[in-house]
Amino acid sequence: MVTDILILSNGPGEVTTWVRPVVPEIRRQFPQARISLVLSPCPHASGREAAIARSYPEVDRVQGPEAFWPFLLWGKTAENWQWGQEGVVLFLGGDRLFPVLIGRRLGYRIVVYAEWQGQWYPWVDRFAMATPEAIAQAPRRYHHKLYPVGNLMADAAVARSPLPPLDSQHPGRIGFLPGSKALKLSLGVPLTLEIADYLQQQRPQLEFVIPVAPSLELEQLAAYANPDSNPALAALNWTSAQLIQDEAQFYLETRQGTRLRLHQEVPAHPCLKDCHLCITTVGANTAELAALGIPMVVLLPTHRLDVMRAWDGLPGLLANLPGLGSGFTQLFSWLAWQWLKRQSGGTRLAWANIWAGEQIVPEFLGQFPPSAIGDTVLDFLDHPEKLEQMRQKLREVSGRGGSAQKLVDLLDFKS
Repeated sequence: MVTDILILSNGPGEVTTWVRPVVPEIRRQFPQARISLVLSPCPHASGREAAIARSYPEVDRVQGPEAFWPFLLWGKTAENWQWGQEGVVLFLGGDRLFPVLIGRRLGYRIVVYAEWQGQWYPWVDRFAMATPEAIAQAPRRYHHKLYPVGNLMADAAVARSPLPPLDSQHPGRIGFLPGSKALKLSLGVPLTLEIADYLQQQRPQLEFVIPVAPSLELEQLAAYANPDSNPALAALNWTSAQLIQDEAQFYLETRQGTRLRLHQEVPAHPCLKDCHLCITTVGANTAELAALGIPMVVLLPTHRLDVMRAWDGLPGLLANLPGLGSGFTQLFSWLAWQWLKRQSGGTRLAWANIWAGEQIVPEFLGQFPPSAIGDTVLDFLDHPEKLEQMRQKLREVSGRGGSAQKLVDLLDFKS
């Protein structure tokens, strides 16, 4: 039986949707193993990934990304960890060359989780593939190393519950997931506030909740609702909000008086399961919502032109240059869109739509008015059968869980 299991990971999505469901299964199958997690640098990291990983009770040791390069190059950890003679390197995010180099140095077997395709086939012992299609695309001479395990994101929460009823006692709860990175939050938070205000005007009894990303402090999130720290609010002439506390609960309260409850429990599954519908940005959120069977509307706003003209410094000056400013802002908007599109997995935005190859959940891309999103939400609330239909399709495409168990089965090379 293995004595050391070294997990390599990197960004916030990987730590919360891949590592989190896997480590309890490792502990179940290998109760005596020592579980170590080493984080590599990630351009999208929040800086709190190590703290999040340390909150997982199954993980024995965690090293942050700041100490990664000495470990990769010379095998030296910041705390001089010792390693057993037997072990496995498990790749759950980062550059796929890293497990090859580290595994060969330690003399450990190497298992790589791959969503779409594998790499370094000759030097990796086993690949846990998300889909049969990913296996079919690999060179046939390496197929004996490839095992279908399914989508780890679906294992983030396989326990699903029925949608809450919609009636006079339950007028509806809407969840907002504006993201965790600055590029998304700068537009996502103001857009959230505008949509909530619009919905509140139409349905005063609606409830709103924001499951706060574990990488964000409440003050950080609230800063994006403040025009003094987020130029997008003034540039777009959208509403602002302030962070308030009512007894033990925190809210963002808009100028109109709309309150959005801030939920900080991690994972946020109990809160999400009480939502009739979620409005979310692109990314891992869409996979987690699909796994939970929660209907959603997915947004990728591109209201960049007006926002950039309100920036300080050189970008703001370039954006306001007569004749040239428009071209600069269009170029920057195009580059931002290409970056966000890569994050979303291609031309489709939601992971459920990517998996299905069709549009299961509505997607909004561009400079749409917040009222358009609000009207879409109201239509769903008025036709709960549409919500149930979406929910059933989400369950079909996201799978029924069990991927973590299948992956961890691959760590036992004696079976």
